[in-house]
Amino acid sequence: MSLKYRVPLATAVGVLVGASISLTSGVLAEKASTPSELPLQELQTFVEILNRVKSDYVEPVEDQTLLENAVRGMLSGLDPHSSYLDKKEFRDMNIATTGKFGGLGIEVQMQDGFVRVVAPIDDTPAAKAGIQSGDLIVKIDETPVKGLTLNDAVSKMRGEPGTKIKLTVVRDGEAAPKVVEIERDVIKVASVRGRMLEPGVAYVRISSFTTETGPALEKTFHQLEKEADGKINGLVLDLRNNPGGVLDAAVKVSDDFLDDGTIVTIKGRETASERSFKATRGDLLNGKPMVVMINGGSASASEIVAGALQDQKRGVLVGSRSFGKGSVQTILPLSNQGAIKLTTARYYTPSGRSIQAEGIDPDINIRPLKIAETEANPDEDSFDPITEASLANSLANENGDAKHLDEIAQKREELEKRAKAAQELAQKDYALYEALNLLKGLVIARAQ
Repeated sequence: MSLKYRVPLATAVGVLVGASISLTSGVLAEKASTPSELPLQELQTFVEILNRVKSDYVEPVEDQTLLENAVRGMLSGLDPHSSYLDKKEFRDMNIATTGKFGGLGIEVQMQDGFVRVVAPIDDTPAAKAGIQSGDLIVKIDETPVKGLTLNDAVSKMRGEPGTKIKLTVVRDGEAAPKVVEIERDVIKVASVRGRMLEPGVAYVRISSFTTETGPALEKTFHQLEKEADGKINGLVLDLRNNPGGVLDAAVKVSDDFLDDGTIVTIKGRETASERSFKATRGDLLNGKPMVVMINGGSASASEIVAGALQDQKRGVLVGSRSFGKGSVQTILPLSNQGAIKLTTARYYTPSGRSIQAEGIDPDINIRPLKIAETEANPDEDSFDPITEASLANSLANENGDAKHLDEIAQKREELEKRAKAAQELAQKDYALYEALNLLKGLVIARAQ
């Protein structure tokens, strides 16, 4: 899983799976074999080109600039996720994993020369401005993205909080590019949020995986448990548009709902680099039903969690196919205080499958629909359906005492409130409405 840039970004040191997995340099075993001989002829060609550029380019260029550009080209030519990080970019990466950084609040990567939005982060300027997963950014203010490196594009999107930027985006299904104006801000990501959808049915949203996600999940769950008087019968875990983050956080979240078994396995070029993460006993839900929501913006760490819960048959996955980031990047610090982010391994779900470039298919596909309320018809609204009780001379209920009638009235009032809330949820978030219905069915089936 490679690291994706958070704009204005911060990428991160350590084990990251933000639309990428990043591992510390110590995670993968060092190669025991000796390095191969240097390709002297190719190096001579490189030096020749370097000298030609120094002597014949239209303007003087510093040696440091030429060599840094050469390194960037060497790494970016390997795959979309390997890259060189200078001192500032390396420092920004460390900041990102703490969950607080400045910028727009989007995870991006390069695609066909343009910047592709992996996912906007909840409650950030980008999300509020309507930026969507899958958007292609083709222009930043008046600068075309074509020809820029990802670092160049990210740098242009960075800026002081309060300043504005215009992004021209191409969106699938829309005929013309769309110009979106966004005001930069300091991004403080609360990676975990939760609420009760209905009595006994909890909802937890994880928007990214930071160093604080594991403890925040447990704290949020126990708060919901207290709110529900200890009666949580099921959980909807929402990983939609979650671009990933810290590997340890993904392992911890998975472990919070598993009692045993493998969570994820990482395999590199050398057999000695293989590493497997196992679950420990202790399930927050005590085996009660779970529904896990994913979509095309769910990447990396999100896919580790989704894959673990699906393969271990711990949760039912709903939504649409995930992003498909199944490679591992190692952050290797350099003596110049920079670093390289190098793809060093692939990761595998508990069943041994790689999701690289394929993603995870949900158990139940839910199309991203929008439900619109129909116009009210006065005649229909005023019509009460005919029931047994409305028929002439119908028999009365034998339990028709006042207490029983009050209980029925209260129950019907509660059902009407839930029906109204469900209708509002369907209009606001149809996929979550369907996930809730599925979970309620699982809860009922388990009770029976």
